[in-house]
Amino acid sequence: MSDVRCIGIATGGGDAPGLNAVIRAATKAAILKHGWKVIGIPDGFDGLIWPEKSFELTLDRVSGILPRGGTILGTTNRGNPFRYCTEENGVEVVRDISDQVIANSKKLGIDAIITIGGDGSQKIGHELFQKGMKIVGVPKTIDNDLSATELTFGFDTALHTVSDAIDKIHNTAASHHRVMVVEVMGRDCGWIALAGGISGGAHVILIPEIPFSIHNVCDFIAKREQSGKRFTIVVVAEGIKLPPELKQIAHGGPVGNLVGDAISLISNKEVRVSVLGHIQRGGSPSPYDRVLATRFGVAAVDLIAEGGFGKMVALRAGSIVAVDVARAIGHLKSVQPDGELVRTARAIGIGFGD
Repeated sequence: MSDVRCIGIATGGGDAPGLNAVIRAATKAAILKHGWKVIGIPDGFDGLIWPEKSFELTLDRVSGILPRGGTILGTTNRGNPFRYCTEENGVEVVRDISDQVIANSKKLGIDAIITIGGDGSQKIGHELFQKGMKIVGVPKTIDNDLSATELTFGFDTALHTVSDAIDKIHNTAASHHRVMVVEVMGRDCGWIALAGGISGGAHVILIPEIPFSIHNVCDFIAKREQSGKRFTIVVVAEGIKLPPELKQIAHGGPVGNLVGDAISLISNKEVRVSVLGHIQRGGSPSPYDRVLATRFGVAAVDLIAEGGFGKMVALRAGSIVAVDVARAIGHLKSVQPDGELVRTARAIGIGFGD
């Protein structure tokens, strides 16, 4: 058992629906179940670089935040205390200020910290743990690409957003007999594109894990037209690996536009592109994500009470378990090209451009 009296909570990396649900659950469990004090650490670990930004999380402070998207603590992608960038005399300098962060946490009276974030945030947490800070992780990413957990909160809500968008695009695509390209998030893995494409009734899905060619996509569109289908919806993950014919004309910007322009050029068809972007990160979390996030928050507090530092909570076979952060980070959970979900998509006529 641990001798914790005060915990800190930090959210790092990209935001996701359900972060507030974790904060709420962890705060309530810490106060009501264990009688601990809870400190909110704003903007990743910035609240420990500037400890005056940190504040106490009370029951009143977390009241009403369950359905809210985003995070009341704020977040950042650039708050790494081991590689902290500052400008000195007009020159960018990278310094390790991790000792300062650890010292500031002690000044705030924090005994242990729950770090809620994806692979990058968990790596920072693990490095701090190796230097003596008591850390427990909660996995977070809408991309659902962390190998240690079957699901991450925010993914289900993002799928709702993507499915709803494709449903609406279906209407206008059918009305105008157009090819519609929808770009979704998925920098390294294609889970959002794959699951969102299936649930939204897409006809072509392009993901990082399956190489494709634009000519194959155009052939697929032509065959649809020959069978009487006068519109096609193509879902594109932002992290697709560009085939040689697209690399030659790549000009930066959304890859959805690049794919759309290429289809229009080769097929001589009217193409429209929708880049969903950060709309996928926003909105009220779905009931599933609220429940999963709440389970994660309570489990993280229980893990601290048990002294399970250096570990991260995860969903395995429907249960919340603890896994070593060292084994959880650095291993992305990619879509398997011959996996059940891809086979399901192919069975119902979805093309992958391969």
